[in-house]
This record gives sequence, C-alpha cells and structure tokens, in this order.
Amino acid sequence: MSRHVAIVTDSTAYLPDRTMERHGITAVPLTVVLGDQALREGTEISTRSLAQALQKRQAVTTSRPSPALFSETYRDLAAAGAESIVSLHLSSELSGTHDAAVVAAREAPVPVRVVDTGMIAMALGFCALAAAETAETGGTVDEAVAAAEKRASNTSAYFYVDTLDYLRRGGRIGAAQALLGSALAVKPLLQLNDGRIEPLEKVRTASKAIARLEEIVADRAGSAPVDIAVHHLAAPERASALAERLRERVPGLADLHVSEVGAVIGAHTGPGLLGAVVSPR
Repeated sequence: MSRHVAIVTDSTAYLPDRTMERHGITAVPLTVVLGDQALREGTEISTRSLAQALQKRQAVTTSRPSPALFSETYRDLAAAGAESIVSLHLSSELSGTHDAAVVAAREAPVPVRVVDTGMIAMALGFCALAAAETAETGGTVDEAVAAAEKRASNTSAYFYVDTLDYLRRGGRIGAAQALLGSALAVKPLLQLNDGRIEPLEKVRTASKAIARLEEIVADRAGSAPVDIAVHHLAAPERASALAERLRERVPGLADLHVSEVGAVIGAHTGPGLLGAVVSPR
C-alpha cells in the first residue's frame, strides 16, 4: 500500500465491533443526556436503559461529539501511522456531528476529508465499509470517498415507529405531521430522503405497517446483489421475523445484519422501532 488511509465514522453507524476491528474503522461516540448525566453512546449507556427511560417518559436528549474529541481521534490515528483520514458521518440535517469533525479537521496533523453521507444507522455503516474496503486495497483518499458516496447514493432506509412523538420532541419531524398521525390513529412509515426523516406512508395498524415495510424493502432490493440491515429498539422478535421473511424474499441478498439501534437513534424513535436499510453492492 503506497499510503495509509484511515477511516473514521461515528457511533450511529452501528457497525458490529468485529467488523470495525477487521476493517480498522474508528467510531467517535455521540452523547446521550439522561437527566443530568451525559453518557457516551456504545460504552456508557445501554439500549435497555434508554428504552426504560423513554417508557418512563424521562427527559432524554442527544448531542454531537465535541471537536476536541475528533481532534484527539485524528491525532491518535496519525500517531499510529495514518497519512490521511476519511471521516464519514451521519446526515448534517440530523446532527451537528459533521460540523464538529470539520472544525477538528482544520487542525489535524494529517489531511482529513470529512464527508456528510446524508445517512444514518447501517446506511452510514455500509458507506464506512465501502471506504474501508477501498482503502484496504490501496485506494487513495479520493477513491475511498468516491466509494462511500456511491454507496450512499444507492442506499435507502425505511422505518416503522409506534408513534411520532419522540421524533417530534427531538425536532426531527414537524409537530403538525406528528399531530396528524396521532389524530388519525395511524402507524407511520418513514424514509430517509435528502438526509432528512420524512413520512412515507400512513397505515392503519402495526401489523399492516410492518407488512408494508417488508414489501417496500423487498421491492427496493430487487434481484441484484444487495446488503440489508434490519434495526430495532426493544423489538427483537419483530426484527428477527422481518429478517427471516426478507431472507426468503430477496434473491440477491448478500449480507443481512440484524441489530438493535444505539441510544442516539433510539432516543428519537422510541421503543418499537423497526427499520430496514437496503444497500445495493
């Protein structure tokens, strides 16, 4: 390899630890504020604790990593031999994480390319993997960034939530949209569009909404080689059942990941979340 390109993402990518270790990806944690405690996602707060807090209607907010934390990460990677860094993060429409990384990149000891992927959860994770795999084969910074951006442009993310209240409280969806959903007693399906979470469809019952989510994902996946991630919060049975049905319905399925989202995404969606990311190879 002519140069060492290090890959950084953030904790909302929800990549399995073993995958991050195998590909040398570093994740900078976002923070969950629970009452008067500021806790780092992934190490200091569990999704179970978060779900319990939300069910008790305790105040839960989230915050971006500080520029100082990014600076420390970039310095550590440079000290370990990185000659350049690609730093890939969740949508700037949803978080200030990208902005914090940009601030830190200006003072980094090696060149840092900060990328707003417009993605969240494993939609971001697949972008980080694409960049890491390119870097592993000797790809340049430009090639790693291009691989991540190509993956992002082809990736779709869909979500079912039991209620829009959590998204409304966190400012991730409009109050009028949340109120309309509650007034009509419908179960919302959401999508990631241009980096924002937007309503996709309204369905009358949870079972019909989940069946519709399965249909949308299977149609989007088609028959070409595709990776799929199924996410949930405090709904493991729902997630396992959806994953098994998709395994049967998607002929081009390559990798299928099933995981519980972390505290940051969970804080804005609430228990009962069921999501699916479709990422063609």
